[in-house]
Amino acid sequence: MRTVDGRVAGRRGQATRQKLLDCLSEMLSSSPYRDVKVIDVARKAGTSPATFYQYFPDVEGAVLEIAEEMAAEGAGLTELVAGRSWAGKSGWQAAQELVDGFLEFWRKNDAILRVVDLGAAEGDKRFYKIRMKILNSVNSSLSESIAELQSKGRVDKDVNPAAVAGSLVAMLAAVAAHQKGFQSWGVKQAELKPNLALLVHLGVTGKKPTK
Repeated sequence: MRTVDGRVAGRRGQATRQKLLDCLSEMLSSSPYRDVKVIDVARKAGTSPATFYQYFPDVEGAVLEIAEEMAAEGAGLTELVAGRSWAGKSGWQAAQELVDGFLEFWRKNDAILRVVDLGAAEGDKRFYKIRMKILNSVNSSLSESIAELQSKGRVDKDVNPAAVAGSLVAMLAAVAAHQKGFQSWGVKQAELKPNLALLVHLGVTGKKPTK
């Protein structure tokens, strides 16, 4: 772990650095990203702006650190799909667990994901790569699952596995980011999950699930 000027950070330095990141994460949960200033993060962490700049070039640099850590954690989402059976009742279970895991990940990382989405939408390649890293963890495995079903004759030969997988993952990301909005449409969280899982199952297998 190095400082901005290349020096190796000691144990205390690493602890200070992590405290700054933790405080920034907390602030992103309650304040708009653009309103978060270095002096406010430093004050919350009980240190000075000069100390902040020892570890990060600016707020955006620190946000990218948090986002990279989240993306590394997001790589674990692939376990929700990889090697899963989509036949019979197993398929319905796979769809439910994928939806559950995806929504939970988004809820847990809501604040930083909003910043990543904002940066990606504005064309910042660094945020775009982080966003794609998270989505690819599910997209690749889902595409392989559909291709495997297709090779066994269980999915129509005209289906493009990558296109279907990409569409489903984009849908999951959009719904996950809009979870609170569903309440204004009269949809409870408990109702959202099974209906979203139904769409995922239909998309992957082309069939209604066996429950």
